[in-house]
Amino acid sequence: QVQLVESGGGLVQAGGSLRLSCAASGRTFNRYNMGWFRQAPGKEREFVAAISWSGGRTNYADSVKGRFTISRDNAKNTVYLQMNSLKPEDTAVYYCAARRGVELSTKEDDYAYWGQGTQVTVSS
Repeated sequence: QVQLVESGGGLVQAGGSLRLSCAASGRTFNRYNMGWFRQAPGKEREFVAAISWSGGRTNYADSVKGRFTISRDNAKNTVYLQMNSLKPEDTAVYYCAARRGVELSTKEDDYAYWGQGTQVTVSS
């Protein structure tokens, strides 16, 4: 089992940057593909980015390509989401999630473990 704790959210002006972190418990972190999702008020949760267990493969939603970067440090049991050129429409609660398997899934139902979320607010 994996427990996930996100941090790094906050209030930032449009055009600014934030780096989210997700710390995982357990000795098998490096066996899990990791994903970031977000949920804006009144909207469904949506896929943001995913990274393979080794860090060698990544996948991004079209809305964040070129602005966000997902990475991981297996020695620290941590996955990161570097967010640059932030826009007001990026405002949401951001969640990290973990799943076993080969595919870098974009579907939240494919992820077995979730963090509690961290709020990101981008002001215009």
